[in-house]
Amino acid sequence: MNENMTYEEAKKRLEEICVTLGKPDVNLDDAINLYEEAAKLTAFCYEKLSKAELKFSQISLEPSEE
Repeated sequence: MNENMTYEEAKKRLEEICVTLGKPDVNLDDAINLYEEAAKLTAFCYEKLSKAELKFSQISLEPSEE
């Protein structure tokens, strides 16, 4: 996984992994590797979303400039 990956790229890769894992001909070793990659991508996406939520909260708490 690339640390410079965007949330959207990570989400797209997760979708690709889900499609691949849904195929009946995936061998066990590949499935394990894909599952491990998916777990890392999920953690990455969760962290990105948490940071975005915190940023939105900070913005909404800032005094307005009226």
